[in-house]
Amino acid sequence: MLKIIISGCNGHMGRVVESLCAGDPAVEVCAGFDVLGTSDREFPVYTSPAQFPGEADAVIDFSSPAALDGLLKFGVARRIPLVLATTGYSLEQVAQVGAAALEIPVFRSGNMSLGINVLLELVKKAASVLGNSCDIEIVERHHRRKVDAPSGTALMIADAAAQSCGHGTEYVYERHTSRHPRDKKEIGISAVRGGTIVGEHEIIFAGHDEVIEIKHTAYSREIFARGAVEAAKFIASVEKPGLYDMSYLVK
Repeated sequence: MLKIIISGCNGHMGRVVESLCAGDPAVEVCAGFDVLGTSDREFPVYTSPAQFPGEADAVIDFSSPAALDGLLKFGVARRIPLVLATTGYSLEQVAQVGAAALEIPVFRSGNMSLGINVLLELVKKAASVLGNSCDIEIVERHHRRKVDAPSGTALMIADAAAQSCGHGTEYVYERHTSRHPRDKKEIGISAVRGGTIVGEHEIIFAGHDEVIEIKHTAYSREIFARGAVEAAKFIASVEKPGLYDMSYLVK
């Protein structure tokens, strides 16, 4: 049985991961990390990773960018693989993740949904065929509590389109300051925040007299938690240090 640590165990996603693990005979939550601490759980919770005295096979992180430094130091020092499902990292933090991946296996994705990662493959194909004849726009919608915008998933989608469209690109966020016609190289990204929307991502390929739309809707957080647990099972079996993502699970 795999021993899993949940980083950010008191948050919404941490609770969902805990619930899924409770119903999965292949995994066991052996500890949690959370700055708030708690005493009402069936596993010990530590306010800092450095306080954990035991052994584990992987860490699933659904916390915040502020927790990254301590988590990376813990993973490298203890040789424990990490699943990083937190979004909103700075460029410096992304570089830190890359440095840690030179020493331990690190699984990182802006979205842990298997469906989203299938969608990325569809976007790449569509962009390779339509990129020179269509304008590309991305609209993402999330609940009112989400603090980063655009979402990490929207940026993943934009990157997938940019890599495959066959020409140079420039990301444009909203358009309230623009007073000029749309440029061919632009990929528009718009964010909506409100209510309890779990997550919606829509990619629009707008061409001459036709529009193609690809859309993914998340109806619960469970899809992200399930993907993270599957990522933990995968990364726990990996011996070679490196940076891994959902493409290893959707092959």
